[in-house]
Amino acid sequence: MNTAYAYKGMTLNLASIDEVNRSYFAHCARHDFHLQACVACDRLHYPPSSGCPWCGHAIQVWRRVEGKGTVYSYNEVAQAIQPGFAPHTPYLVLLVELDTQRGVPSEHEALRIFANLVGPDGELASPSEVVKVGIGSRVKMVFTDIGEGMAIPQWTLDNTAPQSVPWKYPD
Repeated sequence: MNTAYAYKGMTLNLASIDEVNRSYFAHCARHDFHLQACVACDRLHYPPSSGCPWCGHAIQVWRRVEGKGTVYSYNEVAQAIQPGFAPHTPYLVLLVELDTQRGVPSEHEALRIFANLVGPDGELASPSEVVKVGIGSRVKMVFTDIGEGMAIPQWTLDNTAPQSVPWKYPD
């Protein structure tokens, strides 16, 4: 049995046999961010998977992770492919480098997570919020509830963190 959820006109399906993603989204539904940690090398990884991408070990445990980080890169969507996103253009899809496990196993590697930029309420960010965010912006995770037992992790500007002038792609 599959579970389907609607988000801005898109249908998101979660297969009942996909235990790894079901566990991941169960944590998100509680607004509690968890990632898998390898029991052999103790490194966290994303996205959730059936094995460690660092050492190949098959046994993973879920560990709570603070959802804070820095925008590593982003994409500004000016023309939405999905009609439900059109009223929200331009919107940002952020690649955020988490503070957790930064520089492990090397200075060029880190936990990086894609998600939309949203306001603190979990709705896609307004144009006035979009212009404030770029590479180097400090963000924190919030969750957008899309159905009973399902929430999507997203990013919002972290107003409690010092912010420098973010780097933006030229117009």
